[in-house]
Amino acid sequence: MHATTASGARNTKLALARLVFDIAAPIVLYYLLRSEGASYALALLAGAALPALGAVSTLVLGRRADPVAVMMVAALGGAVVGSAIAHSPRFLLAKDGLITGMWGAWFLASARGQRPAALLFARPLMEGMRMFAGRSWDVLWATEPRFRRIWRVSTVMWGVGLLLDAAARVAISYTLPIDQVPGIGGALYPVTFIALQLITNVYYTRAGLYPLLGARWLEHRPHQPPPGSKPIPRPGIR
Repeated sequence: MHATTASGARNTKLALARLVFDIAAPIVLYYLLRSEGASYALALLAGAALPALGAVSTLVLGRRADPVAVMMVAALGGAVVGSAIAHSPRFLLAKDGLITGMWGAWFLASARGQRPAALLFARPLMEGMRMFAGRSWDVLWATEPRFRRIWRVSTVMWGVGLLLDAAARVAISYTLPIDQVPGIGGALYPVTFIALQLITNVYYTRAGLYPLLGARWLEHRPHQPPPGSKPIPRPGIR
């Protein structure tokens, strides 16, 4: 199990690293091209092409229909067509909101399934960590209704949060000066991620996820008497 867990964690970290590149590289390239006098449309298309090329390579080399890659290519294609029809680069700016909205919709759709999206992302990173006692997540999922509920609720939290993020991206794409949007949109990613992480971790603590996973730090926590109760006298202590 540990080898599978390590492999899953490694794959998840690689996916996160690629996600960071797909977010940061287009922004850097956009501002470089704009500083050289490129038009809005050319700079946006060049930036969008980087993650799109990575998605296409995944589809071609992997020889399988990777959902993330398909979503990236479909969103870029829709944005390019919309921008050409409307003769406005703002369709390209709104592309990120479309992609984030697709992620949010997928999270919500998976909440009632056998593997909610929050569980799929968290398990490779958390399972097998030393701070937990190594309880089987498969057994917990099969036998603990509270465990299933926690992951379904957190998946809904992430889905709603991503949809709100998507709405904010579309709004700034059509209201702010074009050159400000890529930078602000890039800064919004860590803000949304950190906010959702904080909210869901507070929920995990209150819902009792960590004791279910066998959190070791809870095993050695001294018992705290209820507020207002009198301490129990110990023999031999006066």
